[in-house]
Amino acid sequence: MPDLLLLIAVLSLGSVGQRAPAACTYRGTAAELAGRVSPLDSAQIRLAGGTIKLCYGRPSVRGRQVMDSLVPYGTPWRLGANEPTRLFLPFAAEVAGVRVRRGVYSLYVVPRATEWEIHVNRAVDRWGIPIDSVVTKKDVGKGTVPVEALSQPVETLILRFGAANGGATELVVEWEKTRVRIPIRKTGS
Repeated sequence: MPDLLLLIAVLSLGSVGQRAPAACTYRGTAAELAGRVSPLDSAQIRLAGGTIKLCYGRPSVRGRQVMDSLVPYGTPWRLGANEPTRLFLPFAAEVAGVRVRRGVYSLYVVPRATEWEIHVNRAVDRWGIPIDSVVTKKDVGKGTVPVEALSQPVETLILRFGAANGGATELVVEWEKTRVRIPIRKTGS
């Protein structure tokens, strides 16, 4: 059943009585998911008494030019492969300066050479592209973050959380020779 949503269970490392982080959902059968060129991944971090989780697909460079070619500058990109990149927030927060309530959001970006627009969006149950007016109408807001150049290239897209600092962290994106840091800060319950 190609339209079947398969749940990928994630073990909680938290203590007894804490809720497990949300499971990542992907479209397709187990065999279809295993055959994808871009592997599935997730990242999570304990922050301010809750667990923030991110689910995404990890494309690779494979000899291609990524920034301003495969991922054109000035054009919305799903920040990964396949389904949209989804962020699960157990509390109200600011993501790249965008205030959001507790819940699940998709992230997409509009990359440029020196900065990226980070869009926080409510359209989470869709394929990652196209990012058209139907999707952009569900934007909660957008913020801007600077681009850093990496000295060594990163072959496969990595999204990871930086260290927790009180009620804040950053989502670090690294691919090809580009790094961006998306600040995330708890604002309420």
